[in-house]
Parts: sequence; C-alpha cells; structure tokens
Amino acid sequence: MEDETLRKYGFIIISSYRVKTIKALKDETKIPSQIARDTGIRTNHISKVLRELKDTGVVECINEDQKKGRLYRLTPEGDEIADILK
Repeated sequence: MEDETLRKYGFIIISSYRVKTIKALKDETKIPSQIARDTGIRTNHISKVLRELKDTGVVECINEDQKKGRLYRLTPEGDEIADILK
C-alpha cells in the first residue's frame, strides 16, 4: 500500500462512523439515507462523513448535480481501503 493510501487509511480508522460508511459502500452505490439505515448512523452525521471521505478521495458522488438522491460509491483507492477493513 502506498504512503498516501496508508495516510488515508489512518484518517478513516480513527472514526467508527467513517469505517462503517466505507464498509456500507463496499461493492455498492447508495444514497445517504440508505447508508444511514445500514450503519445505524443518523443522516446528518452521514452527510458530514461523506463530505470528509469525498474530500479525502476515497468516496465519490456520481450525480453531484442532483439536490436529492445523490449516489455515492467508493473510488478505487476507497475500495482498496475497504478490503483492508474487513
């Protein structure tokens, strides 16, 4: 694993919310309310976590122009990190 990916991994594992969100997105594309339901984390917290993960480059929104129903998925780097989190 590259140093940059390790740094991002470290950022993710210090937050149980980030870890749960990454695991919820493994092999799936979801809207925030689905992630909230699957993880047991409130939607307002999921929005913050998704923003952090997006800024880190491990999650991407595939329909950014939508106001509602935004779809999120892992980037290839996020997928690599999700494999380690198992």
